[in-house]
Amino acid sequence: MYRSEIRDSVIKSLITKVRNKDYGKYLYTIRLKNLRRFHKQKITFDFPVTALVAPNGGGKTTVLGAAALAYKEVKPGLFFTKSGKFDNSMANWRMEYDLIDKSSSTKSDFVRRTAAFKGLKWKRDNFLSRNVIIMGVSRTVPAVERTELKKCATKKFTVNSSQINDFEQTVLDAVEKILGKSVVGYKYIQVDSKGRVSLLTGTSESGTEFSEFHFGAGESSIIRLIMEVEASDKNSLILIEEIENGLHPIATIRLVEYLIDVAQRKKIQTIFTTHSDYALMPLPGEAIWAAVDGRLTQGKLKISALREIRHVDETKLIIFTEDEFTKIWVEIMLRYYDVDLQSVEVHFIGGDGNAVLFNKYNNDNPARKAPSVCFIDGDSPQKESDERRVYRLPGYYPEEYVYDKIKDNLSELNVMLCFALGWDVNKQSELKQKMESVRSTNRDYHLLFNQLGIKLSLIPEETVRAAFLNLYCQQFKEEVEDTLQPIKDLLPIIEKVR
Repeated sequence: MYRSEIRDSVIKSLITKVRNKDYGKYLYTIRLKNLRRFHKQKITFDFPVTALVAPNGGGKTTVLGAAALAYKEVKPGLFFTKSGKFDNSMANWRMEYDLIDKSSSTKSDFVRRTAAFKGLKWKRDNFLSRNVIIMGVSRTVPAVERTELKKCATKKFTVNSSQINDFEQTVLDAVEKILGKSVVGYKYIQVDSKGRVSLLTGTSESGTEFSEFHFGAGESSIIRLIMEVEASDKNSLILIEEIENGLHPIATIRLVEYLIDVAQRKKIQTIFTTHSDYALMPLPGEAIWAAVDGRLTQGKLKISALREIRHVDETKLIIFTEDEFTKIWVEIMLRYYDVDLQSVEVHFIGGDGNAVLFNKYNNDNPARKAPSVCFIDGDSPQKESDERRVYRLPGYYPEEYVYDKIKDNLSELNVMLCFALGWDVNKQSELKQKMESVRSTNRDYHLLFNQLGIKLSLIPEETVRAAFLNLYCQQFKEEVEDTLQPIKDLLPIIEKVR
């Protein structure tokens, strides 16, 4: 299981810094009005490293571009190209910003600015200044295909010692940690007199020198990004398209962790788009925004639930739930109901509202290959609906309900629970005592199985959770059938051989 190297205390402190507006410069809010698919949508950057996710064409780059236009250094045409009379769709585009800028004269918490497209031109009056680093998808284009480096691949290309530079140690350390390889001996060559074009060089373990023409695309992009970030001012803004491009999944995780570290060290704000679940792993729910069907929603989620949702021909049904626990619960119910799990996809989404929204998005999309349903928790304010295929799970709080269901019937289930947990059957009374102790002191039902596992000689939470869920589905088959009854006609049942 993945464990972030970023401490929870760091995550909490960064969230607190944003809440307290403890930044010299910071983009806090964008309101999108009539901007492509977005009508009256709002996004708040509650964490200094923000991920934007969406299905293809869902609007990730639109939001990234809107963020870029908050500052006068970025020209609108970089993200929103206009072509005269053919772009009447851009009429009445409007972006409103709440900005933190301690250098401004305003006495309020925020400086408010508006960017609007009217009369075939952009209007951005009195916009603020900020160092903005933009890393587009072109950053992973191989050196051999980059026009500015072509002369470096000719026999006429020569350099003198003054053009060859060593990297700062902070750059080398960060690159090594992200890429998981030594970059000792790496340098960069200033190709032009103004320092705008550079060529990277490296050294192999055997001492052989090689140029950027023999780098991996991901390797080059990471080095260049970190060079810019470490050389940038405090309170800069970094915008990255498809952060995982050219990177191994582990390198993607480490890059996001690096950006969180930079946020702490230099108060730098980063916004990136991604199609990778790995990029989301180090981030709290406050840092993740999904663009779905013209709406922006915040919270932890699985991108696999957004991205085509893996649709293959065998998929007959998609099920959305609120979180990982309810996903596992539903999957185990399906198994005991003899459902062909190879034909059903179950995805957990961050929160009930998001789960219902993604379910609607899937069912309303004619390009989807399979229908979907949504199971919400008992405490969800969302409404059940046969028409929208939204149904409610048993109980009020899922973890609490399953835990209590087993606990209240423990006299009959104790032996089976001991076997499922790998617990000594001669210690049934001790198991009962520990279950009751956990229940009486628990304040957060999400932690019930974790707390019981700790008391039971550190049994992993996943083992405890699976034991309770399997036992529930074995012993309370009527409840399982009642829960799945509304979607019975959609379930691909395994035909039993007689």
